[in-house]
Amino acid sequence: MSTNKETKTPDVAKIAITVSVVTIIVNAILSGGKLIVGILDSSNAMISDAIHSASDVFSTIIVIIGIKISSKASDKDHPFGHERMECVAAIILAIVLGGTGVAMGYAGIMNIVNKVYENTFPGWPALIAAIVSIAVKEGMYWYTRSAAKLIKSDALMADAWHHRSDAFSSVGAFAGILGSILGAPILDSIASIIICLFVLKVAIDIFRSSIGKMVDKSCDRKTEDKMRELIVSQEGVMSLDVIRTRIFGNKVYVEIEISVDENAPLIQAHSIAEHVHDLIENNFSDVKHCMVHVNPYIPQNENAESENSEKEGSTDNDEKGNK
Repeated sequence: MSTNKETKTPDVAKIAITVSVVTIIVNAILSGGKLIVGILDSSNAMISDAIHSASDVFSTIIVIIGIKISSKASDKDHPFGHERMECVAAIILAIVLGGTGVAMGYAGIMNIVNKVYENTFPGWPALIAAIVSIAVKEGMYWYTRSAAKLIKSDALMADAWHHRSDAFSSVGAFAGILGSILGAPILDSIASIIICLFVLKVAIDIFRSSIGKMVDKSCDRKTEDKMRELIVSQEGVMSLDVIRTRIFGNKVYVEIEISVDENAPLIQAHSIAEHVHDLIENNFSDVKHCMVHVNPYIPQNENAESENSEKEGSTDNDEKGNK
């Protein structure tokens, strides 16, 4: 027994688009402000931070496209839906984020090698801009994260972490700028390298998570254990023989094999399977497709007794043959 549930509704897509539009507007204003301050105040760390914020605008556009496509209903060519397009969007976002991090790190290294930092002396405007950036980007992280958890969107969650990585980079910029003000201008370029490491770490995490969901990774052990406990507690279920789960985009597919009384009428066995099916879909909102197969229940002790009888029979025959 199996059915499909629609994975998204227009309201879900609307929430994601609304959050993304707000993100684009905030990032555009923030990156523009940081770039101006970085140039006027000669801060390499602030310029790097501005570039990072600007990359968020591009990544959010990718998120919008991914969510729009993944929200499409199943069709003839895609009977299982389009949820994996969110994973594709998240992978692209991770690659863009990683490339941004490498560029920032390279710029910091070249500034140190060429001693460009000797001609840069960022001041208090850059420091204040870094503080504002930390506050705004951390706020955007929590705003986007809450929406991502509400609609269970991997792409939107990846964008949330993009905001958090930007907040981290602003912390690095703050440290570098403060060091420069205190008489150690090289710290501004070192901060760019530190920012690069933060960004690369987030990019790798997003990439690994998305790839895992593209290759049908199973649910976490805690979720599967909850399913097991729920199934075996149902009346008529003699045992749970098999349970398999696989993540499909932001949804889950479940395959279950249960055993019922071998003498139960077909209609009763079907009713038990239907009950288990509905139970899984109603109690686990991420489950899109659930299939339940019914096996006849054969007690383990009977199997053991049967096997022992066969062994004893074969032993007796061997002994007679030896005689």
